[in-house]
Amino acid sequence: MLQTLRYLAAVSIITAVAGTAHCVAAAPAHGIAMYGEPALPSGFSELPYVNPDAPPGGRITFGASGSFDSLNPWIVKGRAPWALRSLIYEPLMGRNWDEPFSLYGLLAESIETDEARSWVEFTLRPEARFSDGTPVTVEDVMWSFEILGTEGHPRYRTAWKKLAGMEQTGPRSIRFTLNTVDRELPLILGLRPILRKADWEGREFGESAMHVPIGSGPYILDGFEAGRYLSFKRNPEYWGNHLGFNRGRHNFEEIRHEYFGDGGVVFEAFKAGEISSYREWNSAKWENQYDFPAVRSGDVVKSLIPHQRPSGIRGFVFNTRRQIFEDWRVRDALIHAFNFEFINNTLNDGLQPRITSYFSNSELGMREGPAEGRVHELLSGFVDELHEGALEGYRLPQSDGSERNRGNIRKALERFEEAGWTVADDGVLRNADGIAFSFEILLVQGSAETLAITNIFSEALKRLGVDVHVTVIDSAQYKERTTEYDFDMAWYRRAMSLSPGNEQKLYWGSEGVELPGTRNWMGLASPAVESMIDEMLAARSKEDFIAAVRALDRLLTTGRYVIPVWYSDHSRIAHRKELKFPDKLPIYGDWIGFQPDVWWYAE
Repeated sequence: MLQTLRYLAAVSIITAVAGTAHCVAAAPAHGIAMYGEPALPSGFSELPYVNPDAPPGGRITFGASGSFDSLNPWIVKGRAPWALRSLIYEPLMGRNWDEPFSLYGLLAESIETDEARSWVEFTLRPEARFSDGTPVTVEDVMWSFEILGTEGHPRYRTAWKKLAGMEQTGPRSIRFTLNTVDRELPLILGLRPILRKADWEGREFGESAMHVPIGSGPYILDGFEAGRYLSFKRNPEYWGNHLGFNRGRHNFEEIRHEYFGDGGVVFEAFKAGEISSYREWNSAKWENQYDFPAVRSGDVVKSLIPHQRPSGIRGFVFNTRRQIFEDWRVRDALIHAFNFEFINNTLNDGLQPRITSYFSNSELGMREGPAEGRVHELLSGFVDELHEGALEGYRLPQSDGSERNRGNIRKALERFEEAGWTVADDGVLRNADGIAFSFEILLVQGSAETLAITNIFSEALKRLGVDVHVTVIDSAQYKERTTEYDFDMAWYRRAMSLSPGNEQKLYWGSEGVELPGTRNWMGLASPAVESMIDEMLAARSKEDFIAAVRALDRLLTTGRYVIPVWYSDHSRIAHRKELKFPDKLPIYGDWIGFQPDVWWYAE
């Protein structure tokens, strides 16, 4: 395989050079931005949101519900702790979370690409080492890309398929040649984790296992017990301590994860002092249930962390692979039946704003009213595929806040009737063949809030004549069933960045209708959606990029694939007073690279 790729790469490079010989040659750079130039100069001393003088030492302890049965986070099989990916392993380049999408050299000292971004070349740092002291080599990089692209999680396959080839161009350099127009792909390749090839010799990559991993990251796995805990210790010989990118980061001597039976137990463990940091998702609980002794004494601090990232989508997802949810009018009926205002008042004292689209709370979100300008132009080529509201404008239904939700229930019944479902004499919603409208809502154990939302929703559906069953299962069963798309409706959450790109194919790409393990839980297969993603990836200007995302947002929102709930424009973190974080916050707020990366411990 590698020999074939090298040959293809050579052919592609010769072709590219022949066609662009008149262009100015590219030059190696310390960083790259999706649009324009990276904000930080070469040789920068630290990232803008760290404390460069943060003292090393101390421990931070997190709590999690559920369990784990694998230490391989790169495949579909098994349940591996998420922390392995960021603490043990590293990519070629690292992200500055105070910019929408800019990368700076980490394992790679430089990146080079042409103006069209038809190829990209990385040069490894000579001092880069794995935790066992062996150097990070081009062979490790090439093997990592190939094994992840062919045997890894589906999230890695899209990028792999877009490579015409890869070849070693120097003792520490590797070049990737693209076979499609995708201006984001050089950045995506820079974020691929690099694994030590020798660490996997004699083992099947696609099988989950409890083998202690070797990576190049700042921590090593010091101890673990399946389903009980993991302990990460800072590697005193970490090769990257001297980099400006790492100054003020990785300050804790130990990062520990304790596992508990469910979310309620995790909170009680936090109150008892067994864990030292806890993220609270419920605003009413944050206001009303944080008066325990440690808060009153000041030993626990409540911190609000604002952010500027999109809302993402969170709520109940329809599996349109199921015949019952194929018709958008059925989905629209159930969205009307979901009494958001009443549920929000009941559970959150009405404090949480609703998610209005997949990219709401940002400049990327669709605008109210009819589609205009470039957005209208992009959508108008797919008129036959568009759902009601895509061009003329769409807003989620609003209720009067009362439990009966009369106006929206009437609209729901109208939509059901349009789709061939009416309430029979026995009070049950049935189709022309007399078959009852019946489905299952699948939940995972450990979230009292999700169950409370579901119970209110299901009671409303029963009054509507819908036969709904709520099934709560453990995390292992939940992962297995959602991986295989074996559900009717499930609780769903997808975060969005300020620079969406290739991951959108994993979320909504038609390949995920059949391929297990993607994030396309709704079973979406839409040429229009894929065209908008292609437009995003090919955009040369920020304006064209924003238009493509807004068009995509309209397609997803008016497709009515998810019943959205609420979001927050800030994170709520309760933590021991000894845990500190910088005053300067990144635009992404409490996001990847914030806690525990830039926090520290101080008595």
